[in-house]
Amino acid sequence: MSIYRKVYQHIDHPLLIHFIETFQTEQGYGLKFKWVDGQCMHNHWDFTPFEKYNSPDSPFVKLRKLSLQKRISILTQIYEFAVFVESKGYVMVDFYDGSILYNFTNDELHICDIDFFKKAPVFNDIGEDFWGTTRLKAPEEYRLNAEITCATNVYTLAGLAFAFIGGRSEKSFEKWEASLSQYNVCTKAFESNPSDCFETISSYYHQWNQALLI
Repeated sequence: MSIYRKVYQHIDHPLLIHFIETFQTEQGYGLKFKWVDGQCMHNHWDFTPFEKYNSPDSPFVKLRKLSLQKRISILTQIYEFAVFVESKGYVMVDFYDGSILYNFTNDELHICDIDFFKKAPVFNDIGEDFWGTTRLKAPEEYRLNAEITCATNVYTLAGLAFAFIGGRSEKSFEKWEASLSQYNVCTKAFESNPSDCFETISSYYHQWNQALLI
């Protein structure tokens, strides 16, 4: 269980919920974190899949109603966090919108639930049921023994962009709210030929920032 503690200690980033200590109980091992106010972008315990995308009380619906500028800012902060994770030699396993907390009152973003982040190299030792949501998983996250890399993470990060400012699973430009330059950066993450994709999160982040200037 100490591996979870080490992940939070190694990835000490301002956006990440602050790890305090570990503790042992009769029911098992636990981690204690500093409390933050925020709503989870995949609050499945309160909202069904239909309600997530349609209820006015759903955090995801409220996020989609934010201005485009704010949503782009949230994505950019998430990408900054991902670059930091990459610099620490980690791969973001099981990172998805359920790892994202947002305080709508204070416009504050936090990241949580990074328990399965692993030091590279990482391989899919489970097969098609490898950790992650089908909404954001890359092809290699379904293939047994495939390597899970930072390029895999780029696929997920681009998927988040389509969730926040695009048509979610429908990745057409018609459903996209931002610029064509940003759209082209994100769609490049889904190229079937690995040589046409982004090999690193930092290269994706660089192109994303360049697109923001156009």
